[in-house]
Amino acid sequence: MNYRHAYHAGNIADVLKHATLALVLDHMRRKPAPFRYVDTHAGPGLYDLVGPEAAKTGEWQTGIARLVDAPLPADLALLLAPYLSTVEAYNRAPLSAATLTTYPGSPEIARHLLRPDDKLILNELHPEDHDRLVALAIGDRRTKVLSVDGYQALRAALPPPERRGVVLVDPPFEEPGELSRLVQALKDADRRFATGVVMLWYPIKDERPLTAFRREIVETGLDKVLQVELTTRRPDGVGLAGSGLIIRNPPFGLPDALSRLLPALVERLTTGSGAGGSVDWLARERVR
Repeated sequence: MNYRHAYHAGNIADVLKHATLALVLDHMRRKPAPFRYVDTHAGPGLYDLVGPEAAKTGEWQTGIARLVDAPLPADLALLLAPYLSTVEAYNRAPLSAATLTTYPGSPEIARHLLRPDDKLILNELHPEDHDRLVALAIGDRRTKVLSVDGYQALRAALPPPERRGVVLVDPPFEEPGELSRLVQALKDADRRFATGVVMLWYPIKDERPLTAFRREIVETGLDKVLQVELTTRRPDGVGLAGSGLIIRNPPFGLPDALSRLLPALVERLTTGSGAGGSVDWLARERVR
């Protein structure tokens, strides 16, 4: 309840998470059938990059600011277009570090990219952030805002009536055992919605607990599980070195797109030695 993402908005972890989320949502909207987006730990939706919280840490300046000020080859710019066009929609164009004042979190990225017939379930337990999320969603019939435990929201929202959907589980990692709770969330989602796209976000600070986490994911026996990681320096147990995503049922083409995109992100976001990016299958699709 004490975690406030306003201090970290637009940082290196947000770049990976939100660029990937935008690619997933862009893929989902290519088919005419409506789908549902579920965000279990949504936050307030929008962040003030010139406010006191963001100014205190300046994390966005080594994240989204570096990305928008670094020219990209045309093919990579196309992959980032769903993400960066959304960020630009909340700022003065043309988008640059100098024009960045507002950063959209995952709820606003989804609201910007989803179509009129798609639906959003946004959950945020922090009272102030929940109220801000509600205010943003006023008049949007697509959106329902909840205020319960994030893992409870996941179980309540699945399966979606549309039978198509994307779930983002992005907890604040305030309490011990969060990685194991993510594994349980993946299993809960599979029981309720085995065909859905499920994205689990996690920070990379120390490599040791992540070894056990990956093993737990593999031991679930679930197939079609992709792991994506981006580090801007070598993890040493002190501070955030990067982040990762576990993606169940990644859309067709996403692994290849991320494999092409990650080297460019690493190059632009590196803060020290040992930076790197990886896209790996923890479990491929079973042969029937």
